Amino acid sequence: MAKTPVAPKPEDIRETSLDTALGERYLAYALSTIVSRSLPDVRDGLKPVHRRLLYAMRQLKLDPAGGFKKCARVVGDVIGKYHPHGDASVYDALVRLAQEFAVRYPLVDGQGNFGNIDGDNPAAMRYTEAKLTPFAQALMDGLDDDAVDFRATYDGEESEPVVMPSAVPNLLANGSSGIAVGMATNIPPHNVGELCDALLHLIKTPKAQIATLVEMVQGPDFPTGGVLVENRETIVEAYRTGRGSLRVRAKWAEEKLERGQYQIVITQIPYQVQKSKLIERIAGLMEEKKLPFLADIRDESTEDVRIVLEPKSRTVDAEQLMEQLFRQTDLETRFGINMNVLDANGMPRVMDLRDMLQAYLDHRQVVLQRRGRNRLAEIIRRLELLEGYLIAYLNLDEVIRIIRTEDEPKPKLMKKFSLTDNQAEAILNMRLRSLRKLEEMEIRTEHKSLSAERKDLNALLKDEGLQWKAIAEQVKDVKKQFGGSTPLGRRRTALAEAPTAVTVPLESMIEKEPVTVVLSAKGWIRAMKGHRDDVLNGGDLKFKEGDSFRVASKAMSTDKVLLAGSDGRFYSIGIDRLPMGRGLGEPIRLMIDLPNDADIIHMTVYAREQKFLVASSAGRGFVVRAEDAFAQTKNGKLVLNLSEGEKAVVCTPIPGTSGLGSDLLTGKPADSVAIIGDNKKLLIFPLKEVPEMSRGRGVILQRYKDGGTADAKVFRLKEGLTWRSGDRERTETDIKDWVGERAQAGRLPPRGFSREDRPFSG
Repeated sequence: MAKTPVAPKPEDIRETSLDTALGERYLAYALSTIVSRSLPDVRDGLKPVHRRLLYAMRQLKLDPAGGFKKCARVVGDVIGKYHPHGDASVYDALVRLAQEFAVRYPLVDGQGNFGNIDGDNPAAMRYTEAKLTPFAQALMDGLDDDAVDFRATYDGEESEPVVMPSAVPNLLANGSSGIAVGMATNIPPHNVGELCDALLHLIKTPKAQIATLVEMVQGPDFPTGGVLVENRETIVEAYRTGRGSLRVRAKWAEEKLERGQYQIVITQIPYQVQKSKLIERIAGLMEEKKLPFLADIRDESTEDVRIVLEPKSRTVDAEQLMEQLFRQTDLETRFGINMNVLDANGMPRVMDLRDMLQAYLDHRQVVLQRRGRNRLAEIIRRLELLEGYLIAYLNLDEVIRIIRTEDEPKPKLMKKFSLTDNQAEAILNMRLRSLRKLEEMEIRTEHKSLSAERKDLNALLKDEGLQWKAIAEQVKDVKKQFGGSTPLGRRRTALAEAPTAVTVPLESMIEKEPVTVVLSAKGWIRAMKGHRDDVLNGGDLKFKEGDSFRVASKAMSTDKVLLAGSDGRFYSIGIDRLPMGRGLGEPIRLMIDLPNDADIIHMTVYAREQKFLVASSAGRGFVVRAEDAFAQTKNGKLVLNLSEGEKAVVCTPIPGTSGLGSDLLTGKPADSVAIIGDNKKLLIFPLKEVPEMSRGRGVILQRYKDGGTADAKVFRLKEGLTWRSGDRERTETDIKDWVGERAQAGRLPPRGFSREDRPFSG
């Protein structure tokens, strides 16, 4: 039988609004994420999962000099005792600490498959083994000396350190990244030797300038090397504000081959770039013909990275080829710096370089003081016992007599020789072999040594100057063990000046070849190889059912197509982006954001100096340069302003204005405009009466009582007016009766004029 639920007592009910309750709970969640998961501690550079991993491995005695243990054992201890989360996340954290390409100074020495720079996954935790590295051991040096606080674990059965003593500057040495709620962190790794130089300088000059510190900490030192290409001002500003972006490039060199040939060899790639995906990207660009200088790419990597690039010919400039790759691939990346950390009080904040170094030094001072006090307490306890032993040796016969004759020798000894409880207990616990004369001498020597050490410790704890001197010696020891003179500490990321802007022409990015661009009446576009005279009028072309030929243009694959829409906007598309072949092509609307109620009214190959006459259905228009109409985005560029109900109906090139191709053969540029309305009235007037603008409504070209503009054309008056009628062309030179001024109504066209709606456009 189900139990009846017990109603809560009135005093247990607290009324609150839903938004307040949600806000309180979300804030608690956010703080938990920030403190317990995402942001590192400025003192040891570790997040809780990493700290617990290292501590669990230390408890398992996985020292650098010892043997390995299965990672499954380590992960089991971590999630069972310290970190109640999924085993996959803990193992992922363990794996990363062991990856030499991910961590500048690995904290875990892995044995087995721990993944690789290609992005391959590590083996399962039951197959891999791990132990601590000397760097991790230094990070935890002092845990047994009361150097840091401990707290109870989640179940209260164990204890764990709140922070590591951190004899090494792990935060800046290995960096950190994470995303919390409303904030994130991204700290690059650095060279320990350089950090030690900066720490020593900061100890000597507490108010050191950021620029001075950056002379020592020259920039990030990534595990995968690469080349830091950024100017000094940018680097200093990033470390001054705690935020910035630094550019990193792959390291490459030319290798000379026989007969004057050469190849480019990439030996280091930017940090956090997967080599396999990088090569796939380059191969994809080659297939898309966007790397015309590159003939082949090979991956000859073993343990070291070796990517071989083969240029198409020995005349190809290596610098220009690499500039193409830097622009289009992850051979050049940007590392965003965001030095957001938890300070010593557990509060998140963005620190500059000096603040982070000073926070580490302050932590080391606290550790030094705590270890000193702990050692001093041990010495005092030991000296107490040694003094008791010496009393016993001086009165050995009497001590033996009391022990043999008294039922309760302890109080008698304490009273007789003024001993403390600990001293009396130690004397009673002495072994007979300790009564040797040699033992007495050893005790006196130890007593003298500990007394001197106690004196030094008292002086150290009272004098801050001595403390900083001791910390400086510790920093020097770290530099000697992990600095630039060691294989591990040698700088990997080279430093170089920011590259000057290398202009790579578009033609070098795309293989230049002749093509013919075809646009259908329904707006399907394609590009066909070669200059096809047979398709310029639509011959030998297939279209979708209900579609037909509209226009075709000869071009080069490096050119761009300029399109005018009935919405008054101009659009541009690189011809290299058009579908190639003899297929039906693709809808133009997939490539540009052309509104559903708009159509393309004109297509041409972009020429910077070309000019167009544009006109609306209301008979207004102006002259615009192609350069002013060129659009950089899919949304196009608004050129002809339209009122409600208006449409752009005319965009016709002005012959002789591009300075290219057939324009050079026409001699003088066009000088007259012919415009005809829906009312079939024709007007011809001088082109100079039409202003040149980059955007606007324009001026009235022709007035209408009914209807609007049907078509327009720009031509040379002396050559006569040409129009199309079916498949035939006709030219009329006697057109003086239709010549007037701009904004007139015009008159009916000459006998035999085309009856088509757009006689000039065909």
